[in-house]
Amino acid sequence: LSELCAGTGFSIIEVNGAEKNLELRPELPHRLLGLALNAIEMGEQPNTEILKQLEKFKNKKSKAPLVLGVTGTGGAGKSSLVDELLQRFLNAYSHLKVGVVCVDPSKRKTGGALLGDRIRMNSLSRPGAFMRSVASRGSGSEIAKCLPGMLDFLKTQDFDLLIAETSGIGQASVAITEVCDLSLYVMTSEFGAQSQLEKIDMIDFADLIAINKADRRGSLDALRDVRKQYKRSRKMFTAEDESLPIFLTQAAQFNDLGVNQLFFKLADALSEKSAGSFASLPVEYRKSVKGVNRKSIVPPERQNYLAEIVGCVHEYKKKTQELSEKASYLGSLEKVASKNLKFNLSDEIEKTKEILGDESVNQLKSWEALKKNYSGDELIYKVRGKEIKQKLTVKTLSGNKIRRVAFPEIRDWGDRLKFLRLENVPGEFPFTAGVFQMKREGEDPIRMFAGEGLPERTNKRFLFLSEGQPAKRLSTAFDSVTLYGQDPDQRPDIFGKVGESGVSICTLDDMKRLYSGFDLCAPNTSVSMTINGPAPIILAFFMNTAIDQQIVKFEKENSRKPSAEELKKISGDTLKSVRGTVQADILKEDQGQNTCIFSIDFALKMMGDIQEFFVHNQVQNFYSVSISGYHIAEAGANPISQLAFTLSNAFTFVEYYRSRGLKVDEFAPNLSFFFS
Repeated sequence: LSELCAGTGFSIIEVNGAEKNLELRPELPHRLLGLALNAIEMGEQPNTEILKQLEKFKNKKSKAPLVLGVTGTGGAGKSSLVDELLQRFLNAYSHLKVGVVCVDPSKRKTGGALLGDRIRMNSLSRPGAFMRSVASRGSGSEIAKCLPGMLDFLKTQDFDLLIAETSGIGQASVAITEVCDLSLYVMTSEFGAQSQLEKIDMIDFADLIAINKADRRGSLDALRDVRKQYKRSRKMFTAEDESLPIFLTQAAQFNDLGVNQLFFKLADALSEKSAGSFASLPVEYRKSVKGVNRKSIVPPERQNYLAEIVGCVHEYKKKTQELSEKASYLGSLEKVASKNLKFNLSDEIEKTKEILGDESVNQLKSWEALKKNYSGDELIYKVRGKEIKQKLTVKTLSGNKIRRVAFPEIRDWGDRLKFLRLENVPGEFPFTAGVFQMKREGEDPIRMFAGEGLPERTNKRFLFLSEGQPAKRLSTAFDSVTLYGQDPDQRPDIFGKVGESGVSICTLDDMKRLYSGFDLCAPNTSVSMTINGPAPIILAFFMNTAIDQQIVKFEKENSRKPSAEELKKISGDTLKSVRGTVQADILKEDQGQNTCIFSIDFALKMMGDIQEFFVHNQVQNFYSVSISGYHIAEAGANPISQLAFTLSNAFTFVEYYRSRGLKVDEFAPNLSFFFS
């Protein structure tokens, strides 16, 4: 405790000791600005030495920077929207310097405050961005008492724009308008009845209004209602709806069209307000920014897909029970009719067959043929036009002969139909016994799992594990740095984790060294990659490694480089031949693990892009996703809930891929599962 007290016993408003020259980001004097704002927050004047060192960063322009005030209801996504706007400012204006001050409420009971705005600010690591969070500290308002003083101080510094964000407000709060030049009100569609809009003062005073989280139901209705209220409050009854500064935004969506439109309007307003000192955006730049329209992962008309699936299964089982009873009755009729008794049952038999339907009747008729197929020593079937022969028996260590598929001895037609509709043999609908007729022979399902240190070390391990094995089934573990999409770095939070508990891969060359010595297109070679967040990038590394291997092979065999046409053929043949799996299940990451580096919607979109690429390029031997229950079980799920979550995730992928225009039969072969 003494050591802790001694280590923290320093002034937070003075430059002292070892921290005197601490400045990790030299483009802005972050620490000096922070110390100065500390003093203002405590009701004091900044230290003379700090002001002296800040002299180089003094505002030398004729005008002070404008202040954009952002306010809105709690949970409306103000910080996320500010972050998105800040990203766009830094992208559009080179060498722009923006100062952001965010206010979070202090709790009356404890006096503490959760300064959570910083969590949402992904743009803070970029040059030109400075941020400070402050607590309201019992100000009784959405802005802290120190906020005006902080903004006045920052106006004296070399910033081009200042952004002040308040804590969540109520209907009658407009305090932000007193400290800003331009105000943005952020709300959601969940404001209640239309009459509630009459009570929101910021609709009367805000320069711009953003209805955020526009993916929520009722957003379009909210846009219409807010526009009506805006016109009424400002007596703009003849104004066109599109001309109003009211925007539907979805800050959580990458490159959202609504946020782009809000940004363009904001840039125009700042330019107009500053009388031209804040440059307006050129038309060419606006045209070059391609926004993304709001789109649900699962279309609104398919939102109840899981309930539909459950209902469909229940209805199918109910129908099976009814048909099995009719099938039993039909079997009895056929048996009696075969005895040549003096009963004419042909009409009743035909009537019962009509009720059962042609499919069920044909299944019953083919029962004996199906039984015969599984009674011999070999099963013969076709896969993609290729005839496959599999042994139907195995010999145990005791010398006993055991059938691989035990075909049921059932006499009753009703029981036969129930078996065919609910279980059936492997590889036949409803695939209860598996989607394949038999496990492929000549390929042991063992995985050669490795991943440690640099690519060369893991490659050496792979070569050792696969030596003498007829099949090379490599399974790759990546280090946490790679799993989170980072490059190796000397940063303290990265350096010690490089190559720990997995291999470090950050470039295409790394991937080539990792699988050196393995023919990735060989039919007895497959590669599994346990990675999710950055899976699209790692998969691209892998596919290009396989293609480059074949190009090198071509050059050695032909003593020349391939032509453009030959390159295209090599790439196409490689994509069709390469075998393996990439985990890429972002839904189970969200539920059971945590390597999410993009938003779920964006990650799913990339999964859809990959699957579409697989379909168009006929990538049939590689699984684009391993829909995983294992990790959900590791997170605490029991076998039943593990299966429920995993299947619901799988159906979500299916619904999303279908919404992109892909057919189930095109993409289903690329889906695999991994259970605990």
